[in-house]
Amino acid sequence: MPRYADKIGSLLFCPDCGTLLSLPQDGEFEVVCEQCGHVEPASSYENIEIVTRSEPDAFPSALRQKRKTQTKVHAANEDLLKVTEKCPECGHMEAYSKEAQLRSADEGSTIFYTCVKCKFGWRVNN
Repeated sequence: MPRYADKIGSLLFCPDCGTLLSLPQDGEFEVVCEQCGHVEPASSYENIEIVTRSEPDAFPSALRQKRKTQTKVHAANEDLLKVTEKCPECGHMEAYSKEAQLRSADEGSTIFYTCVKCKFGWRVNN
């Protein structure tokens, strides 16, 4: 008596080695197990019922996520980084930098620099 694939949900597994069997391609009448060579008739894939379930939180809305977002207020210079950048005014090699997205989202950001020594400010568009 021939052994047929084991069905778990919508998946079929080889009865000999347990490998997940591929779907039959159009016009194929059988599927061969890649691992052991077991031949499974394509008719085994007929009338398989697929049931999908999801939880309400599986697809959260943007409004629901905003409600969960926490906001933190930063001190004035807390988000500045000290970087090695040459000041165009005095030539000092250290500056504070801050990045901001001022142009549209598909364009680069703007980096603001302030010289550590002379406090001269300039900006660079990425």
